[in-house]
Amino acid sequence: MAQMENFRLKVFRVVAEHLSFHKAAEHLFLTQPAVTRQIKALENDLGVRLFDRTSSKIALTRQGLVLLGYAKKLAQLVSEAERELIPDDGSPSGELSLGASTTIAQYVLPCLLRIFLEENPRVQATLHSGNTREIVRLLLENKVSLGLIEGPARARGVHAEHFVEDELVLITPIHFQFERLSRSELVGSTLLLRETGSGSRRAVESALEKAGLKLKSFKKVMELDSTEVIKSAVEVGLGVGFVSRWGDHQGIGTGCSENHASGWHPSNPSFHSHLANRPGAARFS
Repeated sequence: MAQMENFRLKVFRVVAEHLSFHKAAEHLFLTQPAVTRQIKALENDLGVRLFDRTSSKIALTRQGLVLLGYAKKLAQLVSEAERELIPDDGSPSGELSLGASTTIAQYVLPCLLRIFLEENPRVQATLHSGNTREIVRLLLENKVSLGLIEGPARARGVHAEHFVEDELVLITPIHFQFERLSRSELVGSTLLLRETGSGSRRAVESALEKAGLKLKSFKKVMELDSTEVIKSAVEVGLGVGFVSRWGDHQGIGTGCSENHASGWHPSNPSFHSHLANRPGAARFS
């Protein structure tokens, strides 16, 4: 069935709910410039400014808050109408609200979701991305039905099953002076690390601890909020970092190379990604 909700209004609603053009673009499977164009066009049509923009964040204006209330009501009415209009022939239909850790949302889920939606065209999927902690919170708050996270949920009220195994690889600037890093060379570098709450960060910290290394052992530690940002930072020579093999498969970048840690740890850190949902919700098969 064709989408009944006005597209520009839907884009506005998603941006307003996330207060982020970047996250709204991921949610809607659009580019960020496309989202920005839709918001500007809507503001021009209405003759009002819907968002206050600064260099670091956005906020709803008074008019934006008013419109968001009506946009949510309209989205609910559209959803109810679509459910009533769809013939019941037994095939899956309705809304599927997914949450995915950043790495999975960026590198793994788009292809899987495309295949799923081709096989189930009457299902309307939405996607929320964030780190593992954020996705677990969305599950517990009933804002998503199913989560794909990079590690154990570590929360009561969430059921998790193993989904796939990933490996983290060490990347360094292409001009880095060491082809293989010794223990002392590694700790003498600036370590670029995902933020607290990230499943991949937890895996890196665990692997380092098993090798007898703590974060305070490093020359400097810098927190970054995504694999792509870590790759970009490595490219310009800010330091070294561990990234998902999935992200590596998408291309490390022209300024980075995969490196190897020698003499202090036998293998790259690895971790399991999980499907997670709430007990009583639909089980996976």
